[in-house]
Amino acid sequence: MNEIERRRTFAIISHPDAGKTTLTEKFLLFGGQIQVAGAVKNNKIRKSATSDWMDIEKQRGISVSTSVMEFDYGDYKVNILDTPGHQDFAEDTYRTLTAVDSVIIVVDGAKGVETQTRRLMEVCRMRNTPVIIFINKMDREGRDPFDLLDELEHELQIQVRPLSWPINQGAKFQGVYNIYEQRLNLFRPDKQRVTETVEVDISSTELEAHVGDADARKLRDDLQLVEGVYPPFDVADYLDARLAPVFFGSALNNFGVQELLDCFVRIAPSPRPVAAVERIVQPDEQKFTGFIFKITANIDPNHRSCIAFCKVCSGRFERNKPYLHVAQGKTMRFSSPTQFLAQRKSTIDEAYAGDIVGLPDNGVFKIGDTLSEGEQLHFKGLPSFSPELFKYIENADPMRSKQFIKGVEQLMDEGVAQLFVKDFDGRRIIGTVGQLQFEVIQYRLEHEYNALCRWQPVHLFKACWIDADSDDELAAFKKRKYQYMAKDRDGRDVFLADSSYVLAMAQQDFEHIHFHFTSEF
Repeated sequence: MNEIERRRTFAIISHPDAGKTTLTEKFLLFGGQIQVAGAVKNNKIRKSATSDWMDIEKQRGISVSTSVMEFDYGDYKVNILDTPGHQDFAEDTYRTLTAVDSVIIVVDGAKGVETQTRRLMEVCRMRNTPVIIFINKMDREGRDPFDLLDELEHELQIQVRPLSWPINQGAKFQGVYNIYEQRLNLFRPDKQRVTETVEVDISSTELEAHVGDADARKLRDDLQLVEGVYPPFDVADYLDARLAPVFFGSALNNFGVQELLDCFVRIAPSPRPVAAVERIVQPDEQKFTGFIFKITANIDPNHRSCIAFCKVCSGRFERNKPYLHVAQGKTMRFSSPTQFLAQRKSTIDEAYAGDIVGLPDNGVFKIGDTLSEGEQLHFKGLPSFSPELFKYIENADPMRSKQFIKGVEQLMDEGVAQLFVKDFDGRRIIGTVGQLQFEVIQYRLEHEYNALCRWQPVHLFKACWIDADSDDELAAFKKRKYQYMAKDRDGRDVFLADSSYVLAMAQQDFEHIHFHFTSEF
C-alpha cells in the first residue's frame, strides 16, 4: 500500500508550443534526473529536450511521440508522460490519457485556450480525470490573469481556483505569490537555477520593500478579489474533476515550476481503480493486472527492437514471473522489463500499480492487450479512430522489400496510422488523422529501416469498420461494394467510402449493416 500511495502518474498536455516539453524538462531538473535542462530553443548548445529523442523531433523542435519518464521527488515516485501537442498526433495523446491518473494542462499566457487544449479537455471530462492548469510564459506580455481565468472556465467548462497569483507580467514581471503556501516567490530570470522564496506577511509593509508600492497595492487588491470571487480550494472537488487549481509561472526560466510540483505531489491522486469489461480493478489487489497502451518501434535503432508500454493497474509486477497474455491465451515471462527516462532505460525487478513498464516486444503485442495472473480481463477504451486522410503506400526500392514490409508493420503496430489492404487489387492504403503523419512514416522508414516509400494519391472520404446481424447480408454488401472493401491489420472488414453521399446511401440501402467509426465495437 505504501508503494501505491506514493505513486503519481500523470500526463502533460497542451496545444503545440505552449511549453509542455520545457515544463517536463524542469520537472526532471527538480527530480535530480538531469543536471542541465536541454534548452529547447537554444541551437548554440545543440542540445535537444530530454523527452524529444527521435531524430525527427530534434530537427522539427516538436514532440511526435509520447515519451515516458520517471523520477523520485521527496517521498513520491513520479511518472510523467510528455505527449505530442500537434493535432496530427492526437490519437497517441488520447490513448496516453487512458494510462494516467491526473493531468497537467499547459496554457500559453498570451494566447489563452487553443483548439487542441479544448479537445484534450473533452477527453479528460469523459474519463473524469482531475486536471491542474499551469499558465506559462508570464515573463512575456500577455493577457490579464482574470480574463484568462474567465476564458478557462468558459472554454474548458470547469470551475477554476488560482493557487498562485502573478505580480505584473512581461518586462515588469516580479514574481508570483503562492496562495497555497502563503509565500512570495521573487523572479530572477535564470534557466538553470531556482528562484528565491521569501516568507512575507502580505498585510505588512515588508511586501512594498520587495515589489514596490504600486505592485504591492495591486497584489493585495487582486488577492482580495480572488478570495471573493472563487470558491475556497477543496481537494475533494479537484479529485472529482469538478475544480481545476491554476498556477502561474515561466517554465523556460524555471519559475513557478517548483510550487506546481510541490502542490501537485501533495494533492494529486495515487493510482485509481480501472474499469475492465468484466469488473472494476482496484490498485491494491494482490494479483497483477496491466494493459498495453503504446508501442514504440526502434527505441534502439541498432537492434530494431520494439517496446510495449504496459500500465500496471493492480498488484505487483515481477521480473521473470509468468503472466497470461489474455488475447493470445499464452503465458509469457519477461527477463528484461525496463523503466524509462525517455530513451535511456534501466532494467527493473518489480513495479507497482501506477507504474509504466517497458516490455520487449517481438510482434506479440497490440495496443489494448491485457496481461494478468491468469484472470480473463479486457481493458477497453483504447480505440483507433476512423482516419480522415488516405494515401497509397508503395515500395520505391524493389531490392529492399523485406525492410519495407517490416518497417510498415512495426510502425502500424505503434498505432501512428492505420493500414488497409484492398480486397480488389491488394494495394496498401495508409490512413491517418493528420498530414504530418505521412512525413513521419516516410522519414522513419528511410532512416530507421533503410527502406524507401512512395506515396500515391487516393480519393477517399472515410474508412469505417462494418459488421452485420446476418452473414448473408454482409456477403451481399461485400459483393456489391467489392472495389470499396478492404481489410485492416486484424483482418476485419473495412468499407472505404469515397464521398459522404456514397456513405449515406450505403447506410440507407443496407439497414442491417452496422457502420463503426472507431475500432472498438
